[in-house]
Amino acid sequence: MTNLESQISNTQYPIKETRTARVHRQTKETQVEVVLSLDGGGEYEIETGVGFLNHMLSHLALHGLFDLTVRAQGDLEVDEHHTVEDVAICLGKALDEALGERVGIVRMAHSYVPMDEALAFVAVDLSGRAYAVVEADFTTPRVGNLATSLIAHFLETLAYHARMNLHARVLYGRDDHHRAEALFKALGRALEAATRIEPRRADVPSTKGIL
Repeated sequence: MTNLESQISNTQYPIKETRTARVHRQTKETQVEVVLSLDGGGEYEIETGVGFLNHMLSHLALHGLFDLTVRAQGDLEVDEHHTVEDVAICLGKALDEALGERVGIVRMAHSYVPMDEALAFVAVDLSGRAYAVVEADFTTPRVGNLATSLIAHFLETLAYHARMNLHARVLYGRDDHHRAEALFKALGRALEAATRIEPRRADVPSTKGIL
C-alpha cells in the first residue's frame, strides 16, 4: 500500500449529524429555493408554478421519506423549461450537500414501481460521478402543464448536480400520467434506500476510500 493509499484508508469522515441542505438559485429567468432533509418523514411543501411537476416532486418526497420544500418562480410566460431545469439543479445540489462526504450510506439501490398498467424501474449509485440513462417514451406531448420531453431532462439534470449515476426506465404503460408517476415514485424509493445509513459501515462505501 502506498503512503497516499494509507492516508486515504485511514481518513475518518464523520457522518453528518443533520443531513439537510438549503439551496437558493436566482437568475434572470427563475428564482428557486429548495430545502431538503434526507432523514425526514415524507413531508413536503412544493410550489413551482408547474402543477404536474409539483405532483411528481410530492411523490418523490413522500416515497423517499424526505422532508422537502420547493418554492420556484419562473418565466412561465415563455414556457416551463427554465423552471423545471432550475428546480432540478437546486434539488440535485441539495441532495449532494445533504449527503456530505457520503460516509456510511448504502450508496446503491433500485426500485420497481407499478402504477396501474404502467411499470417503471430506477437504479441509483451515489458514486460522486454524474451519469444518466433515461429510457422513457411518452405518447403525448404534455401531461397537464408539463412537456413530457422535460421529464428526461429533469432526471439528467438532477443526476448531474447530485453527482450520481441514475438509470431510469419506463418498461410499459398506456397512460402517460401513470408512466411518469411510476417513474418518480421509483426514484423516491431508490433514493430512500441508497441514502440510508448502514449501521455496519463506518467509512465511505468505496474501495477508493473516497466518493
